[in-house]
Amino acid sequence: MEPFTLLCKDEKTSARVGVLHTFHGDIETPVFMPVGTQGSVKSVAPDRLQEIGVKILLGNSYHLHLRPGEDIIKEAGGLHRFMSWDGSILTDSGGFQIFSLADLVQINDEGATFRSHLNGSLHRFTPETSMQIQQDIGADVVMILDQCVGYPATDYQVKTATDRTLIWARKCRDVFQSKSQLLFGIIQGGTHEALRIYSAHETVKIGFDGYAIGGLSVGEPKPIMYQMIEVAIPCLPVSKARYLMGVGLPDSIIEGVKRGIDMFDCALPTRNARNACILTWSGRMNIDRLEYARDSKPIDTHCGCYTCRNFSRSYLRHLFKAGEILAAELATIHNLFFMIELMNRIRKAILNGSFRDLSSDILARYYGQDIN
Repeated sequence: MEPFTLLCKDEKTSARVGVLHTFHGDIETPVFMPVGTQGSVKSVAPDRLQEIGVKILLGNSYHLHLRPGEDIIKEAGGLHRFMSWDGSILTDSGGFQIFSLADLVQINDEGATFRSHLNGSLHRFTPETSMQIQQDIGADVVMILDQCVGYPATDYQVKTATDRTLIWARKCRDVFQSKSQLLFGIIQGGTHEALRIYSAHETVKIGFDGYAIGGLSVGEPKPIMYQMIEVAIPCLPVSKARYLMGVGLPDSIIEGVKRGIDMFDCALPTRNARNACILTWSGRMNIDRLEYARDSKPIDTHCGCYTCRNFSRSYLRHLFKAGEILAAELATIHNLFFMIELMNRIRKAILNGSFRDLSSDILARYYGQDIN
């Protein structure tokens, strides 16, 4: 069976519905993947994630390599067993974390040498070691090692990172041996149209189970990000899953789906939840504001999550003001439920031909909204 099955295309946009086939189950797309960097989606237990409807989440090989170490995870039977998660897992190669380390890393065509942000110990990531680490972790979807650049960046920096990512992609493809895991390539190229097209064509030539668009949401304006998606998508096979890395707020998801993206991940829905920023069908809500002190309504009257079924805005505000850990858990449950329901509605709308109406409604509520 092919890794991805395309089921339906929207007639008015490039939105589509499909199924990603993994060792731990089939994933309906478009899909949002919560971020569980260190083998845990912060403040939410795996059984709650299953109840919410999460089918796939992220781990990060950079962080898991540093702590607890892939040897411990492998001895435990892989990350699924280690964290008691029966669903699918995608692991990022750590390329973005290496980029974000800046002064702590040295990079060449062979790989990256960096010092741990935990204790300063010296580590070396090469395409070969990245593949071995991710195979030891046992993720369902494995990402190649890539080099990301921020925004703005010089032409030289972007070209160097694009070429180096292709060198690393070929090495990852050559050494990857697993038959139970999918290997995704990553498109780089910064905000340069020609480099995006070049990176996409060359990555497709190497041949992967799916293709990610990386190096976006790193400081560039959203219209430029959408432009880069539009440039890259026509270069990618229709029959393979397309993953927009590090993007996952409602307006960006709608814009990505509209342009043909199948997979998204982002830490913001969970991070915002821990900071009292709640996603609702009426827009964002800062639940710690005084106006909610005596508000007995649920967060969102149209939401069926555990939090909205059982607790009031007043109570959740109280928890945040009191510094209670439960505040983060209840807010995170709600935000993730919202994201999963958003994807459910998107898929249904594509299937019944109403995606343009849904997208207009969501964008009207979220587009350009600031998180206060």
